[in-house]
Formats: sequence, structure tokens, C-alpha cells
Amino acid sequence: MKTDVVIIGGGPSGLLLSQLLNRAGVATVVLERSSREHVLSRIRAGILEWGTVELLREAGVGARMDAEGIPHDGTYLTDAELMVHIDFKALTGKQVMIYGQTEVTHDLYDAQDTMGTQVIHGVEDVTIHDLEASEAAVEYTLDGQRHRVACAYVAGCDGFHGVSRKTIPEAKRREFERVYPFGWLGILSRTPPVHDELIYANSPHGFALASMRNENLVRYYVQVPLSDKVEDWSDERFWTEFKRRIPSEAAAKLITGPSIEKSIAPLRSFVSEPLRWGRLFLVGDAAHIVPPTGAKGLNLAVSDVYYLHEALIEAVKQGKESGIDGYSERALTRIWKAMRFSWQMTTMLHRFEGEDSFAEEMRRATLLHLSDSETARKDLAENYVGLPF
Repeated sequence: MKTDVVIIGGGPSGLLLSQLLNRAGVATVVLERSSREHVLSRIRAGILEWGTVELLREAGVGARMDAEGIPHDGTYLTDAELMVHIDFKALTGKQVMIYGQTEVTHDLYDAQDTMGTQVIHGVEDVTIHDLEASEAAVEYTLDGQRHRVACAYVAGCDGFHGVSRKTIPEAKRREFERVYPFGWLGILSRTPPVHDELIYANSPHGFALASMRNENLVRYYVQVPLSDKVEDWSDERFWTEFKRRIPSEAAAKLITGPSIEKSIAPLRSFVSEPLRWGRLFLVGDAAHIVPPTGAKGLNLAVSDVYYLHEALIEAVKQGKESGIDGYSERALTRIWKAMRFSWQMTTMLHRFEGEDSFAEEMRRATLLHLSDSETARKDLAENYVGLPF
């Protein structure tokens, strides 16, 4: 088999890259370890930056998002009873869109099926070869048979545990990491949202987030120790803890119900440089992980896709390599800015084990500054709705 670009990973970043490349006449083959059903069962992010919204429209997969997504003009940050409103629309002229990553992935699969793209599921033992030769290749096993795809370029969209980053020689990689000493326990529940906008709550009992997927499906989180297990948290315990961490005004409106999904996600900040090795390019979680506090995970992967799809189209269609030569530096500039914002939000809103009273006062002072300063609110809003690609 031969193609222009082999994309390893059939999640949203790999599918979006494939969609954009195919629309420009660049052929792709997408390789995914899991079944399509498993990919579509993953519960992930639900907040899209406006640049992400516009790129999905450009890719021809925005119709259902525009029909079913919920534009949000702002969000709330709270400290006990203090509620600070960050008005995105007034401060930046932009919004964010509430539309689940699962729905984005579903739309992309439908579009790729219509286009006739080869998306091969159930692949095992993927290996990447000849990255410094005139033509690269990717090998994989499917149903006990070994296959080889020759290609001009390889896009590694296969996540933190995938093969792509590990293919870059360890001596050539620089990795930066911060692991946070807590996780987020999240639930899905078919209940109305406690508020019409998201609430990021700091409280004496720890962090909580009131998010949503639609008008009758909520995604709520509480900060928990890494030692906790999902089995430790009954629905009743979760609702009790969540209610005491959000402001009383919101707690009075809280409608509870049975959870339909419950999981704990650890928090880390991680970057691997460079994002290019010969004919291989890293995209999304294969290269970087951010805490979910700033809603940057999927959106940061989309900005990688934006830079890379332009560069690959130019390289394949015009033979110009300036774009692919500059991809790593260009993407990393935005990645590190998003890292800073996510780290800042995480530090501002979470309680750290063993911290002193000074840390608590600094969180309170930060929220008070946001409450009093339009300049501070504008800085937060600009980062939250998404820096320009």
C-alpha cells in the first residue's frame, strides 16, 4: 500500500488532519488500535475554542455542531461565595462552544466515511521506518497479518502512550513534566445544569467544576487525592461533596440524579520537544498533555492540526518544505503559552496537600484582583477563548 500521509491514531486530531488533507487532495491512511465503538465511547472534553469551531466548519464538519452546540459568552470563577464573571464576548468579541469531543469525533468519522478514507481499526504492533530516507513506511499487524504502507510523511496522533513519540531517539528528545498531586473525579448525569455557564469553584473543601454537555446532560467534577478510587465514591457522596464546594446560590438550584459514567483523571503538564523527526510529526497528546483546568487539551491538538495540515499540503502539492521545517517551532510557541495558562488556572483554583495559609491567601487575592480588574479578566478571557493560530 502507498499513500501521501499515514496518520497513526483515529481520535479527533487524527481524523481532523485526515479530513483537511483529503479535502485538499492529499491522500491519507488512518491507523487506529481500538475499535470505532471504543473510540466513540471515550468521555472527553466538551469546550471548544472559537478557533477550533471555525476550523471544524472549514473542514466541512460543523453543521451538527452549529445545530446542537451551545455557544457560551462567559464563565464564572468563584472563591467561596465570591463569584467573578469572565465575559468572553464583551472582553474579546469571541465565545466558546459547548460540544462534546465524542460528538466531534462522530462527525469526523461520518465525513471520512463519506469521503471514502481508509480508516483501519484494530491494528497492533505499529512500527515506523525510514524517517530519514526519501520515503517513509509504517508497518502494522491486522488479524495476524503483517502490512506495510509506504508514504511521504507520518503524523503521530496516537496519544501519550502511542508509538510515535517513542520512535524519536531518546537522546534527541527533551521532555518537561509536572505531575499534580490530585485528580478530578468526574460524573455524567442526565440532569439540568446548575447554571447556564460553567462554574470553576475554589472552596475550603477543594476544587469543583460545574460543566455540561447539553441542556439535560451535565459533567461535574471534584478534586480528589490520587489515592482515591472510583469505587470509593457513591453517587450520594459525590453530590454531597460537590454541593458544598460550589457557591450557595448555585447549590440551591442543584438537581441531582444517578450517574451514567464516573471516572478519575490524574492531572499533569507534559511537553516533548521537538515535534518533528525526519518525516514524522507529533500532534496532540503524543507531544503534550495539559491539565483540564483551562480546557486546552483538544483545542491544543486542533491548533497542531492547523499548522501541520497547511505545511503538509504545501509539501505534498507544491514540493515546498518551509512549512514542515517550521512546524515544530511554530506549534511549540502556542503550546507553551497554553501550558502557562493551564498551569496558572490549576494553581489558582486547587488546594495542594501540605500548603500553608499563604497559598490560600494568594488564591483569594488572585480572585479579588480578577473581580476588580477588567485588564486581568481580559487576559484570562483571551487565553480561555483561544489565542490565534
